[in-house]
Amino acid sequence: MERFAGGVIRHRKAVIVMFLAAAVICAVLALAVSVNFNIVDYLPSETQSTKAINIMTEEFTQPLPNASVEIRGVSIQEAVDYKRKLMSLEHVKEVIWLDDTLDITKPLEMEDPEAVEAFYKDGNALFSVVITKDYEKEGVSEIRTLVGYAGTVSGEAADMEFIQRATSSEVLNAFIILMPLIILILIVSTTSWIEPLLFLAAIGMSVIINMGTNAFAPNVSFLTNSVTPILQLAVSLDYAIFLLHSFGARRKGGVTVEEAMLGAIKESFSTVAASASTTLFGFMALLFMAFKIGPDLGLSLGKGIVFSFVSVMVFLPALTVIVYKLIDKTRHREFMPAFSNVNNVLRRLAIPAVVIVVVIIVPCFLGQSRTDFLYGYQSAAASLKEGEENSQQSSFENSTVMVLLVPRGDVIKEENLSNDILSLPHVTSVVSYASAVGSAIPSEFLDTSVTEQFYSENYARILVYTDTPTEGAEAFAAVEAINSAAAGYYPTGVYSAGSSANLYDMKTVVQNDNRITNLIAIVSILAVLLITFKSISLPVFLILTIETAIWVNLSIPYFTGLSINYIGYLVLNTVQLGATVDYAILLTVTYMRNRQSMQKKEAIHAALGTSFRSILVSGATLSTAGFTLAGTSSNPLIADIGLLLGRGTLLSMVMVVVFLPAMLTIFDKFIGKTTYKSNFI
Repeated sequence: MERFAGGVIRHRKAVIVMFLAAAVICAVLALAVSVNFNIVDYLPSETQSTKAINIMTEEFTQPLPNASVEIRGVSIQEAVDYKRKLMSLEHVKEVIWLDDTLDITKPLEMEDPEAVEAFYKDGNALFSVVITKDYEKEGVSEIRTLVGYAGTVSGEAADMEFIQRATSSEVLNAFIILMPLIILILIVSTTSWIEPLLFLAAIGMSVIINMGTNAFAPNVSFLTNSVTPILQLAVSLDYAIFLLHSFGARRKGGVTVEEAMLGAIKESFSTVAASASTTLFGFMALLFMAFKIGPDLGLSLGKGIVFSFVSVMVFLPALTVIVYKLIDKTRHREFMPAFSNVNNVLRRLAIPAVVIVVVIIVPCFLGQSRTDFLYGYQSAAASLKEGEENSQQSSFENSTVMVLLVPRGDVIKEENLSNDILSLPHVTSVVSYASAVGSAIPSEFLDTSVTEQFYSENYARILVYTDTPTEGAEAFAAVEAINSAAAGYYPTGVYSAGSSANLYDMKTVVQNDNRITNLIAIVSILAVLLITFKSISLPVFLILTIETAIWVNLSIPYFTGLSINYIGYLVLNTVQLGATVDYAILLTVTYMRNRQSMQKKEAIHAALGTSFRSILVSGATLSTAGFTLAGTSSNPLIADIGLLLGRGTLLSMVMVVVFLPAMLTIFDKFIGKTTYKSNFI
């Protein structure tokens, strides 16, 4: 370690040049990162909806409709003209309307009213449109230009376009708001005007490098691209604080700058490594999610922690030794109190905190597992559309499309299935070969331009329209009923896809992921704590402290009757544990060291006095980052992560400085007996 630290200090100029070069290269690479806004792409390959999408891609020329276009105040003939114009747009592949299911040359009064009103109602026409994949933004723009104020665009492609438009600027907005707040926190907690800039330079360097290395992946999710920079900054900033605080304390001893930094690196390396390890393992647990957005986010956050650790241990010491004179010239008085006697206040809360935890821990554990969840991001578009000038009340009920793929070969069976599905609750229309052409006409007699919409070599395609939202109890019940009806005719070889079907599969996948990621995160962090403390009891108390804060945090939506996005819930479970267990580690390490020369009451008093300030600064930074994400993001998935992180960090801080000290003192003898070489007096 001494050779490593000495090498960093001796070659400090070369270290800075190397990091600056890496940052410049990665800043350029970051511009080339491909961002994926379609969360369906992250479903496991073995889910039936993913298989359905693959079959559609391989065997059918026309994919599933992904947008709905409503045009107001048009006649039947005008609607037909609009359909032709929509079909002529560059990024529109297919348009489905009333004339694909009914003969519109006959009086519509003779037809089933529900079948007609699914596409034409009160002089308004509703078209199902296929916009080319990966060109949703361009396709939606073309349609809006065509229909003008006479129409609106909705559906999956429009939602994706809205979110893409919003998130492209929201990361920058979040940083613009967050940076001054973090600088203010750091100024208050340091004694030099220049130190906060050193902290931000070290972590900012690692953030840029991390974002640039994402260019080597085929793409990253919009979630990863949005939250990784802010979470990495907030979670790893305290690594830099640990190092420079140690450096400042050693300089007061009269040693040279090089000697002070050498000692600071040696002293803080193990502390920062333990802190980074727990956070890293929390993030790496996301790699074991079957829903691939977890590995996508976990890998990026994990890389970020490694880069932050290296930057703090290598780049920050080199930079600090070079600019130490500037640090000295910009000294200011301490704005933050020492908090050396903060335990005089906190100890009065200790017993009430234990009682409260005993009372609420079981209800909160049960409550967080029964929260009402959302699985998609369609509600994001709803919030964004409120500001759209062209947004008007639709004449139609919710219109959600689902595709069924069944084995080809029996048109009569397809017709019977279509009729059975049409009779199901919430089903408004069914488009199949039998309904559009007729079961009496063999497909061999027709041009392929007609039949390719319904048949591939192996499958028949049936489109089902429902009046449910894309997700929720009604939507998922409709998916189950449709799949059950199809299974009754085709026991094997049936697949379904579409917004509701995809989210139904996502629900199943992420519920299984929750158990796996939580177990892996807890076990891996327990292992780190066992190695760190060489104790059987301490890891249990530390995990209990943070997990209780997590359960309280995640149960609040249940007790308040609110829904949250399940991905946010899942990510927060691991992020809050990995990021805030550091506070518990810092307090416990200090307490265990003090117990070797003090009685337990004096030891906890001194430990809180020493660590409270660091916990407060780190927690304030992380919670501010979370609340900034929540306040600046239009995407509820990202906003939920921000709100849960901000609130969860504050809860973890309270638990660490109130509940954990009570546990350490109440079970002091037990801890001493179950800890290797505790050396308690």
